Amino acid sequence: MPSSLALLDHPTKYLFFTGKGGVGKTSVSTAVSIALADSGKKVLLVSTDAASNLDEMLGITLSNHPVAVPGVPGLQVLNIDPEAAAVDYRARVIAQMGPQASEQDIATVREQLSGACTTEIATFDEFSSLLSRAGNTYDHVIFDTAPTGHTLRLLSLPKAWSGFLDGNDRGASCLGPHSGLKMQEQLFNEALAALNDATLTTVVLVARPEKGALDEAARTCEELRALGLTHQRLVVNAVFKSSNAQDPIGTAIEALGHKALDEMPAALRQLATDRIPLKAVDSVGLPALRALLSASPAPAAGSVAPPSPDPAHHRLAELVAELAQGERGLIMVMGKGGVGKTTIAAAIALGLVRHGKSVHLSTTDPAAHLAVTLNADIPGLSVGRIDPKVETQKYVDKIVASRAATLTEDEKALLIEDLRSPCTEEVAVFHAFSHVVAQARSAFVVLDTAPTGHSLLLMDATGAYHRQMLREFEGKGAARIVTPLMRLQDADYTRIVLVTLPEATPVSQAAALQDDLRRAHIEPFAWVVNKSLLATGTADPLLQARLDSERRQMARVAAHTSHTITVVPWTAEPPIGPDALARLG
Repeated sequence: MPSSLALLDHPTKYLFFTGKGGVGKTSVSTAVSIALADSGKKVLLVSTDAASNLDEMLGITLSNHPVAVPGVPGLQVLNIDPEAAAVDYRARVIAQMGPQASEQDIATVREQLSGACTTEIATFDEFSSLLSRAGNTYDHVIFDTAPTGHTLRLLSLPKAWSGFLDGNDRGASCLGPHSGLKMQEQLFNEALAALNDATLTTVVLVARPEKGALDEAARTCEELRALGLTHQRLVVNAVFKSSNAQDPIGTAIEALGHKALDEMPAALRQLATDRIPLKAVDSVGLPALRALLSASPAPAAGSVAPPSPDPAHHRLAELVAELAQGERGLIMVMGKGGVGKTTIAAAIALGLVRHGKSVHLSTTDPAAHLAVTLNADIPGLSVGRIDPKVETQKYVDKIVASRAATLTEDEKALLIEDLRSPCTEEVAVFHAFSHVVAQARSAFVVLDTAPTGHSLLLMDATGAYHRQMLREFEGKGAARIVTPLMRLQDADYTRIVLVTLPEATPVSQAAALQDDLRRAHIEPFAWVVNKSLLATGTADPLLQARLDSERRQMARVAAHTSHTITVVPWTAEPPIGPDALARLG
């Protein structure tokens, strides 16, 4: 099937697909990988998202080693597994110490390498190796990245670590012996060179014809340029054209898309752009993925079987009323990027205020949009943000101040140099997260979390801290210790609200997130299905074809929770501001 994507005419060796969660990065990057492999190229598709759904889309089991894709000769897929990467990294660092190292030295280094910082640097280490050396084996290496905030962090690391290592021969305390990093310095420099070479690397910004997605793509465009990644393209996914002029829902969706594209930020107008029509079915399986890049929207034929009944559900106002029965507590809103977590978190916070509660609304998302969504000051509601840069500076200042009195000027300079390590940010963000969790002892705290993969890394840090505290206080009053993980496990203290869209991939990822939480003995409280078209009565053939799929996804959600599903309808205007958020209920 011929492709409509100009991107495929002269692709560079390395292609990075990034963008706001939910815009279709994985679908587009996978379809491009398949198209290149079908043209006779040898292709490696790499996922850097801890919550990747490539396994479901391609019907394979993901691994941290290349796996061949049945039905697509020439295509292999690899998932960077943070835990496996950390194990390999620790082994390499310890091996670097040599036979002269004592058991005590090795034990000390192993302890230093047990935290979340090591997981990040190990993941980046894998990424750098693929970027600098996989090109020797493959014609193209395609990176399906995590949502924007986490991707910007990943793509900034080559420059950050190269700068940190340059001239620093004294050690990074949170990563064990400095040789563990120094042995990779050449690798990091090679990765940085490849990223900044426009003949080798293209960053593909993926968006939908929606103002929020295009605005975020424009911000990403500018930030990547500042990092030296100037060779960029834009792909606008899921562009809808109504085939029934009498259907108000279809015409409203099409008009919103046209308006967003007409008002596209200037930074994006300069980029070469491809548009992909909205399809009738989700991009799961090889036939759907191969059809994704065709120029035709190709609506599916009408359903053979009569539609199944819509499952029982609540409105958002009913969920808020249930949450408001308590006097305080933590409400964490979680889910895949792009499902509307920020909107749902803001609507829940406003609803609790209307029930007379005092509420603090915050976010752990690096690409925070709370201020834009609320667009107003609300009495009874305080709004905050865990800003990685701000929290890192506060953390550094606190550490330096606590030790300054006992240090010489040289020792103080060494400490500050140590704290320039990029992974200090992960520690600082965890400390800020712990503080927000503790605030729910006396009020309602609604926390809008980062997209799934980044949230899972934060949860890993929470678990690591919990285990460290139990070890340190073993036999010394450990029964009196209350860690952030213990608060998250307390169903009377924490309510987890999982948000999804009525589509196959978001539902699968929400279910996988629920499984991960349950393994940590954290039980989700309720599921919210956002942007549902079922209640609209649309007569557009393409949208009707998608409604059949929506009913199937609703049934899947109902099977995953004992709580009545909360359904939030699709709205013609983005729910921005208190009045629009109130109407979601």
